[in-house]
This record gives sequence, C-alpha cells and structure tokens, in this order.
Amino acid sequence: MKIKHLLPALTLLLLFSFGAQANGLSNREIRDRVEAMTAEEKQQRAEVIKMRVEEIKNMDKSNLTTAEKKELKAEMKMMRKEAKAVGGGGIYISLAGILIIILVLILIL
Repeated sequence: MKIKHLLPALTLLLLFSFGAQANGLSNREIRDRVEAMTAEEKQQRAEVIKMRVEEIKNMDKSNLTTAEKKELKAEMKMMRKEAKAVGGGGIYISLAGILIIILVLILIL
C-alpha cells in the first residue's frame, strides 16, 4: 500500500476520532450533575440557560467568524441537553398506549 493512499485514510480517522469529543460533556455526565442539584438550583440553572439563549438569539451574528459561530452552536447544543435534563423530560405515551386509552374510552361511553 502506498503512502499516497494511506494518508487520506489516516486523516479521516483522526478527524472522526476528535469529533466525538468536541461536544463536551456526555449525556450521562450532564444527568449526573443535574441529579446532584437541589430543586432550587435546578430552577436557577434553567433561568440562566433561558437568559443565555435569549442573549445568543438577539446577538448580531453577521460579524462573527466561522469558529465563533461553531462555538456558539456547540454551546447551544450543550445548553439544550442540560435544559432537557433539568426540565425532567416529560411524559411519553406510545401509539399502542394511545389506542388502548381510546378503546377503553369508547367502551366506557
């Protein structure tokens, strides 16, 4: 195998390996950090995230470099993950669950 063919493969391998760690904290680390917070700390952190998101939305992004835009995008992703963990998620009902509920309601009425 020639070096000419090996170099692009190694470059791609390095790019993909660094890309996995570029997002910062993993979901597990965020969840563990949020579980250690009290309810008041969670509420305060949610307010801080809301204020930062509004600040980023109102920002004039036309003067930013591409690196700064990528950094803002990564920050927004991290805040979205953290806000999801702080908010507690929600209630999820499967399609089968919805159908069973509808059938029970039809039988009752």
